[in-house]
Amino acid sequence: MSPKIPFNNLALQWDEVSAAAQADIQALFVNSAFSGGRYVEAFERDIAAWLGTPHAIACSSGTAALHLAMVAAGIGPGDEVLVPAHTFIATIWGVLYVGATPVLCDVEDATGNIDAADAARRVTGRTRAIIPVHLYGQPADLGAVQALAQAHGLKVIEDNAQAIGARYDGVSLGCHGLMGCFSFYPGKNLGAAGEGGLVTTADDALAERLRRLRNHGQSERYIHAEVGFNYRMDGIQGIVLRHKLPRLADWTARRKQLAAAYAEGLAGLPLRLPETRHQDHVWHLHVVRAPERDALRAALTAAGIETGLHYPVPNHRQPCLAGLASDPRGYPVSEAWAEQGLSLPLFAGMTDAQLDQAIAAIRAFFAGR
Repeated sequence: MSPKIPFNNLALQWDEVSAAAQADIQALFVNSAFSGGRYVEAFERDIAAWLGTPHAIACSSGTAALHLAMVAAGIGPGDEVLVPAHTFIATIWGVLYVGATPVLCDVEDATGNIDAADAARRVTGRTRAIIPVHLYGQPADLGAVQALAQAHGLKVIEDNAQAIGARYDGVSLGCHGLMGCFSFYPGKNLGAAGEGGLVTTADDALAERLRRLRNHGQSERYIHAEVGFNYRMDGIQGIVLRHKLPRLADWTARRKQLAAAYAEGLAGLPLRLPETRHQDHVWHLHVVRAPERDALRAALTAAGIETGLHYPVPNHRQPCLAGLASDPRGYPVSEAWAEQGLSLPLFAGMTDAQLDQAIAAIRAFFAGR
């Protein structure tokens, strides 16, 4: 049985653009522009202008974007890269794919984003880069991250999979570091009809190399200048994303309204409500922290309200990453987020009635304790 209030409703974005997008999708089949091509290039131009970046290189997924960025940045075996322990594991894959070592760092208690002070304590002579993740839709503390990077000569590669449209010091996230990496996984604020990703950069030479790397390393047809990858974006994803992009600002505004209503409706409860600490928040996820997280989740499920867990197993405890954390007890804040975090339903098409029902169910749970 479907929940009364879903955690997300992916059909709503498509419903708004389907009529206009269908004609382009039909033309795609006529033109056979299935992999890369005119529709992807049009999306790249539009999103580069929207973000305010000279170069936007579309690719097959957010994970592919992170891998491409590591290769283009020259990160390899023997190098170390600072990454948060509390993030989706895709942040770490790109580092491992190039043979480098991810160095896990604890996160801020207020935001769940990388703690620059903790990261500074983990810098060694082999540290080459830092990946700030703009978790849940809020910028990392880029001022502190950039200061750390400048002090140690580190490359900054932003993981902006969850915070498209957010700004820091007036500049779009993904445009502060050497490169920015985006995901268009269907559940994202700007979601594709499948997988999709993007790398942004202001560096002309890097952009040229990224375009080559995503397409089998080809400098020209059948001339492979270096080892490359099959990381092209599908044409249909370019079409869907291009039609959705003009609506993203309105969708984001609605997310901000919902988050403000949650803050008002849940005030005074024994919950740790999310805070906006670093200038902006586009609310990809609305994550509260509750010591009784599992009981609260069970009560909401029983009431027909779907929730999510992001992320219940921190990366220093992932079986495939055993050995990266020399002292698992060295990540107390990441542990707290993993044990207490509960993602409440929040999506652009969520109605006021659905929001009120979710708030009422949460208040009822605590009233009965």
